[in-house]
Amino acid sequence: MGMRKGIILAGGKGSRLYPMTKTVNKQLQSVYDKPMIYYPLSTLINCSIREVLIITTREQCGLFVDLLGNGSELGMHIEYAIQDQPKGISEAFIIGEDFLDGDPVTLVLGDNIFYGDDFYKDLMYISKQNENCVFGYRVSNPSLYGVVEFERPSDSYERNVKVVSIEEKPDEPKSNYAVPGLYFYDNSVVDRAKALEPSERGELEITDLNNSYIRDKKLKVKLIRDSAAWFDTGDPDQMFEATMFVKSIQSRTGQMIGNIEEIAYRKKFVSEF
Repeated sequence: MGMRKGIILAGGKGSRLYPMTKTVNKQLQSVYDKPMIYYPLSTLINCSIREVLIITTREQCGLFVDLLGNGSELGMHIEYAIQDQPKGISEAFIIGEDFLDGDPVTLVLGDNIFYGDDFYKDLMYISKQNENCVFGYRVSNPSLYGVVEFERPSDSYERNVKVVSIEEKPDEPKSNYAVPGLYFYDNSVVDRAKALEPSERGELEITDLNNSYIRDKKLKVKLIRDSAAWFDTGDPDQMFEATMFVKSIQSRTGQMIGNIEEIAYRKKFVSEF
């Protein structure tokens, strides 16, 4: 088993952000002072992941290459792959099979932003393990997400919470904990993704993949503390909220969020020179 690798899924049509996304991929839109993709990339760098595959559309791939290149300026190795049609999050592992080459992986969705010092510490711990882990984040509107069903009611922040299932966008959610777009898997993930059946909407659902791990008692769920923040910037309201959050933190504290060069330096991917 090699070092953990990262995948950023940055495809899709961004229909909820139309007409902003008519000509430019949503992950290339700005969230305050940086392109959106800087934030998920910074999440992977915070995991000390140096090899990353960015999956996007054929039309937009060149723009990502222009922005990030091969990653050498960050002390990283970045590759690119094409997802011609949005066939589900789990398809990312099939597309990335050669890139992963049997190594464990962390996948982050290109429109998800995470923030929190304690959360970053948790990422480092989880990233070093050859384990399977997703997160639970308390939300007021769980029906919009994949929702965690616990073996018993849980409002604590236990390191590993016993989970019965994850249900996709349920009408009657069994908890208020949604699963954000950040997933840690072992090297069985490619075979598991290949074994999935497409859903009614013709996609390989990430919830089905998670439930395959749950059935085998191989998935952990880590609850994210309320001191951390998560934004799914797939629609204009959440994109605006994320922009205001980043501006507020940076203006008040002087601490940058999603600054990939600074984080790469702190992780010693690059030298001061």
